[in-house]
Amino acid sequence: MNWDEVKGRWKQVKGDAKIQWGKLTDDELDQIEGNRDKLVGKLQEKYGKTREEAEKDVDSWNP
Repeated sequence: MNWDEVKGRWKQVKGDAKIQWGKLTDDELDQIEGNRDKLVGKLQEKYGKTREEAEKDVDSWNP
């Protein structure tokens, strides 16, 4: 799934994101709004990952 699709279906897939990355709050997921870069940034912040690690996690995620 490409990120245009994810952004369009964010309300449906954010539950999957919550399962995948449980440290993200509902408010943070609402703020992300399906934006890949925002998700990568939040993963770096919450999980202490490098940008490359966070991007790899996001790219391998299949909502």
